[in-house]
Amino acid sequence: MKQNQRLTLPDFFAETLSRHGDRDALALVGSKPMTYRQTGKSIRALMALLEQTGTQQGDKVAILSTNQPDWAIAYFATTFMGAVVVPLLPEFLTTEIAKLLEHAEVKTVFVSEGLKHKIDGLSTPFLQTVIGVEEFNILRSREDHVAFYPEAEPVHNYAVNEDDLAAIIYTSGTTGNPKGVMLTHRNVCFNAIQGFEIQHIVESDRFLSILPLSHTYENTLGLILPMYRGASVYFLGRPPVPSILLPALQEVRPTTILTVPMIIEKIFRNKILPTLTKNATLKLLYAMPPVRKVLHRVAAGKLKKTFGGQVRFFGVGGAKLNKTVERFLIEGGFPYAVGYGLTECAPLLAGFNPGNPKLQSTGPVCKEVQIKIERSDAGTGEGEIWVKGPNIMKGYYKEPEMTREIMNPDGWLKTGDLGVLDENGYLYIKGRVKSVIVRSNGENVYPEDIESVINNFRYVLESLVVEKKGRLVAYVHFNREEIEQRYIYLKTEMANYAEQKIEEYRRELIIYVNARVNKFSQLQLVVSQPDPFQKTATQKIKRFLYTEVS
Repeated sequence: MKQNQRLTLPDFFAETLSRHGDRDALALVGSKPMTYRQTGKSIRALMALLEQTGTQQGDKVAILSTNQPDWAIAYFATTFMGAVVVPLLPEFLTTEIAKLLEHAEVKTVFVSEGLKHKIDGLSTPFLQTVIGVEEFNILRSREDHVAFYPEAEPVHNYAVNEDDLAAIIYTSGTTGNPKGVMLTHRNVCFNAIQGFEIQHIVESDRFLSILPLSHTYENTLGLILPMYRGASVYFLGRPPVPSILLPALQEVRPTTILTVPMIIEKIFRNKILPTLTKNATLKLLYAMPPVRKVLHRVAAGKLKKTFGGQVRFFGVGGAKLNKTVERFLIEGGFPYAVGYGLTECAPLLAGFNPGNPKLQSTGPVCKEVQIKIERSDAGTGEGEIWVKGPNIMKGYYKEPEMTREIMNPDGWLKTGDLGVLDENGYLYIKGRVKSVIVRSNGENVYPEDIESVINNFRYVLESLVVEKKGRLVAYVHFNREEIEQRYIYLKTEMANYAEQKIEEYRRELIIYVNARVNKFSQLQLVVSQPDPFQKTATQKIKRFLYTEVS
């Protein structure tokens, strides 16, 4: 970090504009990118429109939109004038949106065309203006003759301070009860700099944005960080299904992609592993470590070409990466990286770049961030991770008691995660404090470790382990489509053949898992979960929805 550098979003952008004004900034895949100079002009024009609607410093402005350049312009225009942005996940229900808009006292909403139906007719005591994000057209306003003019300039100059609130981010996470995380300009900008310390971003880098910008992981590291360094960001504009994503990868040829574990795990299990073990000979060879490493290098090379051939940073965050999949990435030399953080921390706390991976670690703690393992076990060194630093939130909006529960008066934030530090300062996450299962004999069982083993079993998509009446029970979502395809020849000979095969795999799975975990983590029951589990924005299972009824 530069000495005396002001940590505000408008200051970041002003420096980028002076250094990289003619570089590509934002683009929809398939469209010509806007330069930083053009982006700055659009931001100022939108600030002028917000002034017309009566928006003032400190006012709350929500964004309900899919990822696109105009999402970013709305975010910057709001924060540059000292107002507070409230990003909303596109997946939120109308009832959830209404509740959050009222709780945050939102006066203005930017909404994309495909999501307008979620707020049509919606009324709260504070909502005054609704703006279409694609054209910045006024859909609802208390002011007359309000319109967006591309050449307009804001009337006022705005003094934005580092400790001013930049965003309120609502997240239900894996424990329910949406909380409004208050992040300042300092929180977000400091964290972007820490991302740069892990991986140096240059102006020629091209980011392909596939995670929701309304989540702080993609927002800070996939938008603010590239803006800070003058790199370009390309948006799909649509969900990242293979038919959309694969052509985009070849067109953009990104150098940087931020993902969640589920994406690379699906690719490995559904595409890579089947080709490496498709017959008895290959299975035998794959079981030999030297041969496996060679096969992994070949497969990883092909995977890199699939991603456009120029990826130098494939970030994985939001949840723990499966050990088998991570071993493939390491042995294959794929340029992956892992980070750890929380929305409350803007979000990054620790991470490593592709040059220094360490199996199942989240990497070293970020510079200027303090960490301690509280109430650590004398034998294992494991305890709750507490953190402190310039990236820690101000608190939960309108929730002082909830804030006091998670933050000490001296600034330490209790992450709720269990972890351990090794002798080199690398952090390892063991699980959530609330999800640890304490057996009758006093042994701690981490369900995430068992789930990692389960998820390596063929035909398993995802799983969840809970304790039920003193027994360890795994709820498993099998890949019914793959099973049906694999055993299609049985369709005319066996009624309900898919169910019968799933029943066979359910019994096999218990034997498979119990041969690979310690005696305290042995499964007593596997239950087939017919539907996918409900998940957060970063594709973590909302564990509370299933453990409460266990």
